[in-house]
Amino acid sequence: METDRKPLWKAVVLTLFPEMFPGPLGHSLAGRALLDGVWSLDSVDIRGFARDKHRSVDDTPFGGGAGMVMKPDVLDAAITASKGPGPLIYFTPRGRLLTQSRVRELAAEPGATLLCGRFEGVDQRVLDAHQAEEISLGDFVLSGGEPAALMLMDAVVRLLPGVTGNQESLEEESFEGGLLEYPHYTRPKEWQGRAVPEVLMSGHHENVRLWRQRQAEDVTRQRRPDLWALYASKFDGKKA
Repeated sequence: METDRKPLWKAVVLTLFPEMFPGPLGHSLAGRALLDGVWSLDSVDIRGFARDKHRSVDDTPFGGGAGMVMKPDVLDAAITASKGPGPLIYFTPRGRLLTQSRVRELAAEPGATLLCGRFEGVDQRVLDAHQAEEISLGDFVLSGGEPAALMLMDAVVRLLPGVTGNQESLEEESFEGGLLEYPHYTRPKEWQGRAVPEVLMSGHHENVRLWRQRQAEDVTRQRRPDLWALYASKFDGKKA
């Protein structure tokens, strides 16, 4: 189903592999929201802005070294012709770590343009010229920025009004309150000798809330001491 509705959020993806999009975002809640016009996606082939007959988008790095670097003139032409509303984001391991708070900020923007690098990366001059925001998803290296772009879009789109039905579920997720999320259970009450915690079947809402809070605190303290330190500092060390 197509619609003339103005999207709440517009994504423009600059990539050498436009066929990778929308990929998984064409399914489930994000896919339905895309069809309904809640958000829109333009995937732009960077190679279409190459100026030679071979459609070259990369060249050897100054100073030597392995690999190739994406050319600034080609990228500049692609960005200038295609940039949508909101910030220009480039995915790189040296970027600032993407957080849920930044995702919420991006969801409040009219959109974003996502530059997907390949090879050894892109010429720094084009990033500087366009004041690109450099973002990392973690301390690991991908073959290109496309999987990172998909993950960022998924994180943003699910926050748009009307995409996820239960707003309360968004508010209780990991990182929303500075903690990782508590564990979940469903039927059957006992599975392979493992029982659901009694408090979750008690019907006592305050006890359930307190149990979930304690579980969230415990798992954050054990698995993400960096997050726990930030969370505890808000209470002047009372929870440390």
